[in-house]
Amino acid sequence: MTAPATPPRPAHPFFDHPAPLAFAHRGGAAAGLENTHAAFARAVELGYRYLETDVHVTADGRLVAFHDATLDRVTDGSGPIASLSWAEVSRVRVGGSEPVPLFADLLRAFPGARWNIDVKADAALPPLLEVLDAADAWDRVCVGAFSEARVARARALAGRRLATSLGTRGVLGLRLRSYRLPGSVSRSALCAQVPVRHGGVRVVDRAFVRHAHARGLQVHVWTVNDPARMRALLDLGVDGIMTDHIETLRTVLAERGAWSG
Repeated sequence: MTAPATPPRPAHPFFDHPAPLAFAHRGGAAAGLENTHAAFARAVELGYRYLETDVHVTADGRLVAFHDATLDRVTDGSGPIASLSWAEVSRVRVGGSEPVPLFADLLRAFPGARWNIDVKADAALPPLLEVLDAADAWDRVCVGAFSEARVARARALAGRRLATSLGTRGVLGLRLRSYRLPGSVSRSALCAQVPVRHGGVRVVDRAFVRHAHARGLQVHVWTVNDPARMRALLDLGVDGIMTDHIETLRTVLAERGAWSG
């Protein structure tokens, strides 16, 4: 099947790479050490240039790459990150072996990587912007969040130097418009980052991709681990896939002559 034409590349350096973009979700969470230096190093060694992570902030203002609000699920520690100091968080281990990284350290460790960042809490946004400013890393980052207000605040504070994705309300508006129904979609966002389905509702189909492209938005789909589904989404013309199974996505793209890291 011939894929639909992709839209013009968004006018931000983050997207200055041939589509489809391959994102290592939490560094490749299937390996069991999600959001750690070891996971991201493995993805980079496999050739990934786009890494996906999440950020929280400790009680003393240090920005960490971590998905959950609490340490309990993946570390040998416990408790909410927001109520713990960096000294306390730095002592726990993901999977019993790997420390929780500071996001600033990851930026330095992988200078060729681009980062898709899910801002998990309102309090994490100001320290994230401080880290990006200190590292002059605006070209290497796209920020998103489920909270439409949080994404809007990121855009308001950082301006055009920061690439952002649509929040939940914007995705809903895009889906409605793809049905030719009224819906509100931000003109500042540069991509829609979406699941294939939300609850019982199909989000990504040919109409959704076509309408996003007509608005100049790329479509990145998360979190896709099945090779058949990866192929089906690529046939629809999506512009990026986020996966826990980074070897699988690399293989699927290589089969099509589309692997570019």
